[in-house]
Amino acid sequence: MKRIICVGHAAIDRIYRIDKFPERPTKIRAIEHIEAGGGMAANAAAAIARLGGAVELWSRVGEDDNGVKIRRTLTQVGVDTRYVQAFEDNRSSTSVILVDDAGERLIVGSRDVDMPSGTHWLPMERVTEAGAVLADVRWLEGARATFEAARLNGVPTVLDADLGGRDALVDLLKLTDYAIFSAHALEDFAAEEAVEDRLRRVAALGPRHAGVTLGADGYVWIEHGAVVRHPAFPVDVVDTTGAGDAFHGAFAQGLVEGRQVKDIVRRASAAAALKCTRLGARAGLPSVDELATFLLAHPPRNGPGR
Repeated sequence: MKRIICVGHAAIDRIYRIDKFPERPTKIRAIEHIEAGGGMAANAAAAIARLGGAVELWSRVGEDDNGVKIRRTLTQVGVDTRYVQAFEDNRSSTSVILVDDAGERLIVGSRDVDMPSGTHWLPMERVTEAGAVLADVRWLEGARATFEAARLNGVPTVLDADLGGRDALVDLLKLTDYAIFSAHALEDFAAEEAVEDRLRRVAALGPRHAGVTLGADGYVWIEHGAVVRHPAFPVDVVDTTGAGDAFHGAFAQGLVEGRQVKDIVRRASAAAALKCTRLGARAGLPSVDELATFLLAHPPRNGPGR
């Protein structure tokens, strides 16, 4: 099976589970605390590796202790980190995440604004043999360069369109085959009132697939001009951090496996739901067997998928 190239953000997350968010600044006690790998593209790569895919991450970190941790946590789950570039004079990204008893989270991220943005060191020749390229919007130069190479070589592209990089999204979407927005990012990008109209605006820019993850309200996308919906799977939610990243990773893996879009969406939705059952962006990522077991226990209402 062809490998997937993920391009973008990698970080270390420090996650604190609390009872509820305070109404005003005060001191509260954490119920639980963990430190784990994070970052949008990195989490998607981890999801792909857990599902048995061949995946490599193209990213930037500092040559510091957190950079070492970032690469180690990814290697441990089977992600190829040869092209995670460490820069001596820069700091790796970190996040502090507060998660309440309902699984909702507040993320405070820190990224080095002086991190080199150039792409001359990327092994673009590897795009030719890739099964798909997935990128987030945290490293726009990297996303644009790899998507351009993918388009030239007929390699499908998946964009994790989250908040940030709004001004660059129009040009990036013209190079995107599968555009998957978070709800807040879609609202920020398109002013139309209805979700369906916002997605049509995205699709008009070129993507063959324009979709949005809506948390407990499932996933909505445009397919051949029609609006299609997939409900969220019911699970006991512990932490929603990284659910969208899990969705993106499983979606890209489904493309490489040659599945139909409805089946890909179903599997990606299940992967995102399972992720939410554990604290942190990666602890709940399912293996192939765990995903299969979950899907058997939650058959589609209108018959089997692919």
